[in-house]
Amino acid sequence: MSNSRLVYSTDGGRIKEQKQPAAIPQGDGIVRIRRETAGRNGKGVTTVTGIPADEAELKAIAKDLKQTCGVGGSVKEGVIEIQGDQREKIKAALEKRGFTVKFAGG
Repeated sequence: MSNSRLVYSTDGGRIKEQKQPAAIPQGDGIVRIRRETAGRNGKGVTTVTGIPADEAELKAIAKDLKQTCGVGGSVKEGVIEIQGDQREKIKAALEKRGFTVKFAGG
């Protein structure tokens, strides 16, 4: 196998790689809320998956959820993480926005 990716041309100089816009993940239309402690030294977080939005929209939704719950959190690889067990508050806030929400896991 040969790597035939063009990086420089004498005609145009350095060739910049074209980045594809990040695709919005397509799911089944259900937002799932789960409480997780694995890999967090026993500290629980509430994760929200399945929101059909791009990265900027996810960050805006996460900001709203953090303010609603009064805690910190982040967005990692399309998953919103909110500190602590905030499932009920998050479910109410997302249902207000018109999402179909389910609790996942135990």
